[in-house]
Amino acid sequence: MRINRLSTHALQNLINGNVKENQTCVLKFYSNGCHMCHALSPYFKDIAESAEHKDLHFFAFNVDDYPEIEKMLKFKGVPTIFIVHTHIDNRLPTMRMMPDPNEPSEKTWYKTREIRSFIKKEAL
Repeated sequence: MRINRLSTHALQNLINGNVKENQTCVLKFYSNGCHMCHALSPYFKDIAESAEHKDLHFFAFNVDDYPEIEKMLKFKGVPTIFIVHTHIDNRLPTMRMMPDPNEPSEKTWYKTREIRSFIKKEAL
């Protein structure tokens, strides 16, 4: 699956319940100035392209485009990953934030196995 970059408008539609299809999305928040975000990018791409995740939608959002999003979604810093379930049985979307790792990678913050485990637990 390809990773699509979300605009601020598209992100607001996603989290405000304006997406009317039942979808599960993996959303990575990043910043242009974050070296960990850049280092994580190829690993996140590999996860998105994995056959086991073919039914999920992968997105990336640059917090530099809308800095208020961190306060709005109650997270601090990037990279940060969320699972979003849209429009399930006419309910508002549910969002689950990936917890900070116990032993973060100095290079990427999250480790691939931790991301895969989070997706398996929250999305599949």
